[in-house]
Amino acid sequence: MTLILSLAAVALSLSLAMAGAWWVAERSGNHGWVDTIWSYASGAAGVAAALLPLGGEPWLPRQLLVAGMVGLWSARLGTHILQRTMRGHDDPRYADLRRQWGAAASRRLFHFLQVQALAGFVLAVAVGAAAHNPAPFWRLGDGLGVALFLGALLGAGLADRQLARFRADPANRGRVCDAGLWGVTRHPNYFFEWLGWTAYPAIALSLAYLPGAAALLAPALMYVLLVYASGIPPNEAHMLRSRGDAFRAYQRRVNAFWPSPARRAPRP
Repeated sequence: MTLILSLAAVALSLSLAMAGAWWVAERSGNHGWVDTIWSYASGAAGVAAALLPLGGEPWLPRQLLVAGMVGLWSARLGTHILQRTMRGHDDPRYADLRRQWGAAASRRLFHFLQVQALAGFVLAVAVGAAAHNPAPFWRLGDGLGVALFLGALLGAGLADRQLARFRADPANRGRVCDAGLWGVTRHPNYFFEWLGWTAYPAIALSLAYLPGAAALLAPALMYVLLVYASGIPPNEAHMLRSRGDAFRAYQRRVNAFWPSPARRAPRP
């Protein structure tokens, strides 16, 4: 019962956090606050799930490791989005949704953000499943999980810096960034975001620990969201409107998600 009540408290906290995100976004007119608050709230939920005491035992090393991982993910992503949000530009994805929803935009956005709260809860469950693996600490899966997480963190940070450097050059105004990692996948930030969530199944999966399979929910959910829902589709629709033929040419040369060498541009 304690576990059920604790998970219910995590779910309620996420729901309230995203209700607050809706209120802030509606009052400010800047919907970048939505992803900022979601990143911090989902990280806090993951830390809580990782550190949830089961059976009155003190925190174990794997719990502290996993809590640190999800906390670091949240701090990096949330702060990156916060810096962008503080510049005052509305997120074009949410602006497009509001135009599509018309007079019902405010109500539909509230419901949409509650779905995001549910997604954050699923991620927290996956994190908790990894943290509570009862196997002796520091086995091969722990090392693999840490390697995947750090690789994803470094890759996402590098992609963000490459894009910022490209945009800071006035000569690139109106162009599509294809420098560095952006030349092997159109969305390296999304790819590394997904890769980071594969760390938790690596830590959790064990034949002797069937609940560890719940950790697979994290990369599965993030793949669907990033590739088919709130990630690539609205982002590319915006880029097609703003960059037109230049972005279409980029689509023909570079894979959307999985990194791969760029293809040669077809001859006219």
